[in-house]
Amino acid sequence: MFELRLVQGSLLKKVLESIKDLVNDANFDCSSTGFSLQAMDSSHVALVALLLRSEGFEHYRCDRNVTMGMNLANMAKMLKCAGNDDIVTIKADDGTDTVTFMFESPSQDKISDFEMKLMDIDSEHLGIPEAEYESILRMPSAEFARICKDLSSIGDTVVISVTKEGVRFSTRGDIGAANIVCRQNTTVDKPHEATIIEMQEPVTLTFALRYMNSFAKATPLSEQVTISLSSDLPVVVEYKVAEMGHIRFYLAPKIEEEEEAAEPAPVQTKSKETRSKKENKPKVETAHVEAMREEEEASKPKEEYLLLEGLKDEECKLQVKPKEERQA
Repeated sequence: MFELRLVQGSLLKKVLESIKDLVNDANFDCSSTGFSLQAMDSSHVALVALLLRSEGFEHYRCDRNVTMGMNLANMAKMLKCAGNDDIVTIKADDGTDTVTFMFESPSQDKISDFEMKLMDIDSEHLGIPEAEYESILRMPSAEFARICKDLSSIGDTVVISVTKEGVRFSTRGDIGAANIVCRQNTTVDKPHEATIIEMQEPVTLTFALRYMNSFAKATPLSEQVTISLSSDLPVVVEYKVAEMGHIRFYLAPKIEEEEEAAEPAPVQTKSKETRSKKENKPKVETAHVEAMREEEEASKPKEEYLLLEGLKDEECKLQVKPKEERQA
């Protein structure tokens, strides 16, 4: 049997709100040490890792390791039914394919329970090694969210540059460019408003702003955000979850546009050369090749149509089946 009880139920609501738009379905791994999740977005560019340690819950019981597959949007809907001050209990019995959410008001005068169907999700658990980063930035999470929001109104990508002078967030778009520089500030009376830069080596990396804005949805969880950067590693954007764990977002850097623009060039040159060679070939050979192509094309449409029809029927069955299981 698995059961956890969290007095600060609003924490779980905030966690789900921060990841439900990034990941659709995910497996929650429950063990004696805690409640965790690891999942990638559909494009395999970003990864989210959540850890809530067992000692942070008021009550935590896990008789054996359990993996619970859930649709995060549906789970968020369940948790929205809980009040911000409610005590949240999540439990799942051995051998069942459902999970129960129970919400208790602080005065114990109202108790609600919701049952949700679990999913069978195939996912690989990636081992994320601990690494030493060239630059680590700690800053107010609200300030980071504001920077990402402001820059996204100008461009689609953000260039993060860490130097001795500070950290620079810059972007460029059709309407212009923007640069925001944050310098180290440790003389603030409130520690959570400090900006601390630990730099071993200068780093300059480019990232998609839509992912950064998605990560910033975790701002309500923590007053501070930690951004770890290294030239040969994905960026890590980390938010602490009270004193019981963390949520980390990993994002691969964006390839430079100049490199992307240079890649298609050889292909175009090759195709032109091939065309010129074909033009120099005797007309007899060209006519023979064209005749063969016409024969192939004449026989193709029926085969392709039948194949697509078969695939179409099978795809419909495959798509409908999981939906029915989820609704059941």
